[in-house]
Amino acid sequence: MSPADTGASAVIRAGAADPTSPTSPTSPSSPSSAGSPSSPGSSAARAAAGAGGDAGASSDADATRLRPGGPGYRRLSLALFAAGVATFALLYSTQALLPAISADLRVTPDAASWTVSGATLGLALAVLPLSALSERFGRRALMTGSLTVAALLALAVPFAPDLGTLVVLRTLQGVALAGLPASAMAFLAEEVRAKALVGAVGLFVAGNSIGGMSGRIVTGWVAQLWGWRAALGALALLAVVCTAVFRLLVPRARHFTPVKAGPRALLRTVGGHLSDPLLRRLYAIGALFMTVFGAVYTVIGYRLADEPFGLPQGVAGSVFLVYLVGTVASTAAGRLVARLGRRGALYAAVVTTAAGLLVSLADAIAAVLAGLVLVTAGFFTGHAVASSSVSRSARTGRAQASALYQAAYYVGSSAGGAVGALAYHAAGWPGTVALGLLAVVAAAGITVYATRRALAERRCRAAHPAVYARS
Repeated sequence: MSPADTGASAVIRAGAADPTSPTSPTSPSSPSSAGSPSSPGSSAARAAAGAGGDAGASSDADATRLRPGGPGYRRLSLALFAAGVATFALLYSTQALLPAISADLRVTPDAASWTVSGATLGLALAVLPLSALSERFGRRALMTGSLTVAALLALAVPFAPDLGTLVVLRTLQGVALAGLPASAMAFLAEEVRAKALVGAVGLFVAGNSIGGMSGRIVTGWVAQLWGWRAALGALALLAVVCTAVFRLLVPRARHFTPVKAGPRALLRTVGGHLSDPLLRRLYAIGALFMTVFGAVYTVIGYRLADEPFGLPQGVAGSVFLVYLVGTVASTAAGRLVARLGRRGALYAAVVTTAAGLLVSLADAIAAVLAGLVLVTAGFFTGHAVASSSVSRSARTGRAQASALYQAAYYVGSSAGGAVGALAYHAAGWPGTVALGLLAVVAAAGITVYATRRALAERRCRAAHPAVYARS
């Protein structure tokens, strides 16, 4: 989960609706082919169903939920802000420290990269089963337990004697942190009024952004002064404080209803989602964009520390300020979709990301920074469109559909970090760029295929209107 992981869907839905899905033709069976705003298959109806049937503040159930200015709303927002800071500060805590870890433990970049890829892979594997646990035991309990375990592991991480132990601890940390993306959005949807949900989500996403960015920057400067172990220790203390703040502030759940769905029911739901061609394409697009992002941001520290730049650890870590571009891009994605449509926005994301990769090849710090800005903007735009389309397209089991997207997303992050570092070790920055371009071309190919399917479907509709009218 990145800063856009949980907020992108809300951002896109707040924008103008596009009648077509980004990766499937408009067909009677497609979720994007709703007829009227009130039809069962429309986006409005699906949004209401996804929020437990609360279409607005006028319903009796919605009237008992938290609202801005009301008791509990500020506490809930601040609690999830603290949880977001802790989660993403810890998840990517070693990313800015990889050159220092490589030097101290005498390991190659691709080996050190597993301290990041292990955590994201652990999260990817755990997010789906933990989402099922949250349905049974409650979002609040799962989030509290996840943050507590992750913070305790963070206290142990700085004392890892070797790379193997460090990777194991980081993987366990990723498994623990999976409880947040598995629960947070469902918790907000259940406890906050529908009209106030976007604002609550926005503050949670802000916590994600600040945690992800500040964790990397703080560790860079602390490592420059006192070493990478001290930097990880500082983040562990931050996580402990954030966990305590979350536990003190988070209100009790008032609208949670346990669901005792067994493994067979979960497997049926997951199998249904994986058999849907549209959802498979969306999962692939999310994974491919994250492969690029994971590769670039895992390796960029080595790129800036090596010649011809030779930047010190703190300065190299400060490059993660570029991450703020992602917050802006996610916010602007809704307007881009309104102007270009969803597939058009995906094409724009592909072109922007590819341009950034190519610009970053120049041996000039200004070109590298410009390339990072473009890659970041393109990634967050593509991720925002794909993740929001998952929530729009899944008719049932939306929590599991979103969890599968997040699993694919973090598998992409793990693959990008590990293979991107391996490519850098073998061929330098051009090798990492080549990997990124391959992933971008694959994402473009999926979108082109979907566009051709949509055009063929449109021609078929025009040629046989009576057939579609009866279906």
